[in-house]
Amino acid sequence: MNSSPPEDRFVRQREIVPAEKLAAVHATVIGVGAIGRQVAIQLAAIGAARLQLIDFDSVDASNITTQGYLAEEVGRSKVEALAGAIHQIDPAINVEAVCDRYRPKLSVGEAVFCCVDSITTRSAIWRSVSPHCVFWADGRMLGEVLRVLAAADRADREHYSQTLFAQHDAERGGCTSRSTIYAAGIAAGLMVHQFTRWLRGLPIERDVTLNLLAGEWSVA
Repeated sequence: MNSSPPEDRFVRQREIVPAEKLAAVHATVIGVGAIGRQVAIQLAAIGAARLQLIDFDSVDASNITTQGYLAEEVGRSKVEALAGAIHQIDPAINVEAVCDRYRPKLSVGEAVFCCVDSITTRSAIWRSVSPHCVFWADGRMLGEVLRVLAAADRADREHYSQTLFAQHDAERGGCTSRSTIYAAGIAAGLMVHQFTRWLRGLPIERDVTLNLLAGEWSVA
């Protein structure tokens, strides 16, 4: 009989991610497609204790390639399929799966990750949740161009509001109409990185753009 204590799965990140602060945060992911699914999986992996997933969509065949869903999940609600994947990482995580569009009457966590595919929708969600959330991250992606915006103080929020241009000014196509899972994974990693900076009390980078094809990185 093996009497050794169970291995600590957080041992390699202990000096990077503050476990107690993370455990106290209720995180909401709005939109669990290409970027949102990756955000939720990464949050679960680093030890988030309470996750709320909001999306009305179901899994289709293209989501296997670009979003990481499984073939057996085609036709299922994305939030339900993702909740199952999260519980395979850690069955103790409290997951609330909301199979619906975000609606203002819905209570969200103090950390909100916005992963939707239109500026109009982002703007509406921001107006609704900004008075309540403490940390906000927004991931945008078109092809191999990624933009991650984060807000945790008044200056960040003012900057973010200026990025919510009219939908007709956006490049043609939904935010993830051209996407790959590797680009989505990078965007999600940048969002979760800003979140862990916030947890550690470090300054966040409010506006990061990465063009993978051109090899260009900029921080505003």
